[in-house]
Amino acid sequence: MFYYISGNVELIEKGLAVVDAGGVGYALNAPLSTLAKIKKGEKARLYTYMHIREDAAELYGFLTLAELTAFRQLLSVSGVGPRVALGLLSVLSSEKLALALLQGDEKALTQAPGVGKKLAQRMILELKDKLGASDMGGLSRQGAPGAATGGGKLAEAHAALLVLGYSPAEAASALQGADEEGLPLEEIVRAALKKASGLR
Repeated sequence: MFYYISGNVELIEKGLAVVDAGGVGYALNAPLSTLAKIKKGEKARLYTYMHIREDAAELYGFLTLAELTAFRQLLSVSGVGPRVALGLLSVLSSEKLALALLQGDEKALTQAPGVGKKLAQRMILELKDKLGASDMGGLSRQGAPGAATGGGKLAEAHAALLVLGYSPAEAASALQGADEEGLPLEEIVRAALKKASGLR
């Protein structure tokens, strides 16, 4: 319904930001990562997701498209609702989340409130399954198609972008020119997420 909402930040509370856009105050549920980077009285643009249930319609806001993409991917997992997804994005950046899912890091995922070991395992399984086991194996052995040759960190970064819902072409494009030797994996993914968000 809304792609983003841009306006003055009127209120910041735990898990909530109110943005005045055109004289209307929009209440947006938001992760701590977003709330920490906006300030009351200043202008902000938040990318949005509308969650509609029988008894409520709630708006969620994110500072970056990478966060929004991660949120949508999390909601696709059975048993993960908006509150759990927000909790995950409050304790893990989108790039750390992608790497935790890709590497099967249950401990990182269970840092979020409401995420136990079984749910963490389900998230890892279902999001990896979206790539297909053969794709995951091919990426780890051969590298990211179109993004790099020889595997290594670029292959892992490519797979992390796929876990977050980017297409293979988008992931490959976002990783072009990445400094595989000079940057740690998390930094490569972070830079690629910024670039991939700009491609959409």
